[in-house]
Amino acid sequence: MITLTLPYPISANVYWRTRVVKTFAMTYVSAEAKSYKSQVAWAAKEAGIREPIRGRVAIQITLYPKRPQDWVKRAQKNPEFWDDDVMCIDLDNAHKVLFDSLKGIVIEDDKWIRKIESERAEPDGQARVVVTIKPIITQPRQMSIA
Repeated sequence: MITLTLPYPISANVYWRTRVVKTFAMTYVSAEAKSYKSQVAWAAKEAGIREPIRGRVAIQITLYPKRPQDWVKRAQKNPEFWDDDVMCIDLDNAHKVLFDSLKGIVIEDDKWIRKIESERAEPDGQARVVVTIKPIITQPRQMSIA
């Protein structure tokens, strides 16, 4: 099992860029996406990860938006749901960016992700994402011949 605290992911909305040259449209990974992937690689290296987990994995994601300066005032007005309007990327937008950034560094490929559990947490300070990755150990299947 590996647990990493990573920088807050960029949105999938800024991950890809498209450029049209004459009549040919070219889609490519943005500079922001390349920078984020580099930050994830450094964080993994600092955590001692030298090679990706091979095969099937389960991933747990906890996304922490940045706590705003006026959080106390918000909490006093609406103690139960004060953080619902705190600016945060959508969880599904975080998934693709995060998985692409982990690919080849922490996991072999995102095609091996078999279970995803994700949540948006209450802001408690700096924006970040905490990712826990577990290999899924499977037993060989028995073939039944009818």
